[in-house]
Amino acid sequence: MHSESNENTAEGGSLEESTPEPQAGQNEQSSPSTMEPNPETEQYEEPEHKIAPDDSTVQLIQTGKRPATPPAPTAEHPGPAFVPPEGGFGWVVVFAATWCNGSIFGIQNSFGILHMMLLKDHEDLTDQTSQFKVAWVGALAMGMIFFCSPVVSMFTDHFGCRKTAVCGAFVAFIGLLTSSFAITLGLRYFTYGILFGCGSSFAFQPSLVILGHYFRQRLGLANGVVTAGSSLFSMGLPVLLKKVVGPLGLARTFQVLSIFMLVQSLLALTFRPLMPSGMCPMPGMGMEGGPPSGLESASKWQRCLVKVRKYFNVRVFSVLTYRVWAFGVATAVLGYFVPYVHLMNFVKEQFGDTQREWVLLVCIGASSGVGRLLFGKVGDLIPGVQKIYMQVASFILLGLMSMLIPQCAVFEGLVVVFVLMGLCDGCFITIMAPIAFELVGPMQASQAIGYLLGLMAIPMTAGPPIAGLLHDYFGNYHVAFYLAGVPPVVGGIVMFFVPLVHWRMQRRRKEANDPSMDKMLTNCSNGDMLPGYTDMETHI
Repeated sequence: MHSESNENTAEGGSLEESTPEPQAGQNEQSSPSTMEPNPETEQYEEPEHKIAPDDSTVQLIQTGKRPATPPAPTAEHPGPAFVPPEGGFGWVVVFAATWCNGSIFGIQNSFGILHMMLLKDHEDLTDQTSQFKVAWVGALAMGMIFFCSPVVSMFTDHFGCRKTAVCGAFVAFIGLLTSSFAITLGLRYFTYGILFGCGSSFAFQPSLVILGHYFRQRLGLANGVVTAGSSLFSMGLPVLLKKVVGPLGLARTFQVLSIFMLVQSLLALTFRPLMPSGMCPMPGMGMEGGPPSGLESASKWQRCLVKVRKYFNVRVFSVLTYRVWAFGVATAVLGYFVPYVHLMNFVKEQFGDTQREWVLLVCIGASSGVGRLLFGKVGDLIPGVQKIYMQVASFILLGLMSMLIPQCAVFEGLVVVFVLMGLCDGCFITIMAPIAFELVGPMQASQAIGYLLGLMAIPMTAGPPIAGLLHDYFGNYHVAFYLAGVPPVVGGIVMFFVPLVHWRMQRRRKEANDPSMDKMLTNCSNGDMLPGYTDMETHI
């Protein structure tokens, strides 16, 4: 029998041609080791995968090819659960994700140095709005990273992590490289603000999604390594820009920074997905990622509508607590990016040419990394929506620190202020995903995070240019930093009421015997329910 199978495989014939006719009186329930599959049965309708239903020891038969891997689990044949390797090649992926996160946000957090170089390069003494115009370069880049998040989620689901990340990193590389040749501010809006910003968004999200393919029990450790490693970039890039690259000029600086994204486009090739597509059905999709059985015979237009509803699911906005939380966060981040952009110029005006202003960027990067690790562990100890109080405290403290910046009469006072701001930044970012899970449940958390980041993009982009406009009008940054501290305080106060509303809604549902609140985190583990589960770890 084995010799016959080998001959037939070598000849590349069909099953009908290679299967001998059964002899008269032969028992249909013969031994699986000698039984040839019947091509007329339903089990062998798909040519790629042919599995005997009663005995798993029967070899896979594929015409003209080597034996194929088992098919994706289905409702009839669930198959074994996906088990990530918990290491091995996964640590190479962790290194690539660390480089991605560190490069993108290290460059963004160091934009204060680039801002001063851009001001010098585009200085116009007759223009009273130069601060306003130059601030748009960095603000656009940061805004596009968040604004593109919902679209990036769709591309990641459709094309996969590797293609999305490689293309995104290469676009970011092109954006930084062409910025070195741009001679007008308007052109740098496009090259740095749009190209680099959009490319960074497409490179960033897949770097977090892919971690769930390699880690489950050690996913927290993997994310911790990525977070800590990324903070090293935020600490090292200001030193590199100020001491090494900066003296070479703005054009050379952009070229050196573009190398980081070129390296990332190569490292993203390691984002090889492991999780079978059938393991993680999306809402509204079948077990194997296709449309539900009722739509198998539907028109092409109807199938297209199903995909659109899957990617642009707005049901999260029907949750009152999510709407309040999203509004509070979007309000708070209006002044979030202002210190990163205008800090260096403020120090120069307040303390003269100290040659130490880059130390502040190192402090905020280091303390942010510590805050992410520290408050991530603290958040695990706080049950339910009470985690929001951590964000409330971080936003209110962040606003107060922003108001204190103009009051610092000595440089060391600024160091203390920015260390506290970094801790608040780490707390805000690391606790975002757990809150989304608590408010909307695991099946809608991906959309909730994507829409939240999209809402954050508009105020985060508008904040630095408004601060620049206030500087141009008043002649200093005092009013700009005072007003930049107001939105975080207001947003924190709004978010304070989210747990109260959530508990009130829970009490009403319990009184009405509504079981819908049981959908939260029960029996949800990495990759088992959500194909975009690690999107939740995101932007983070």
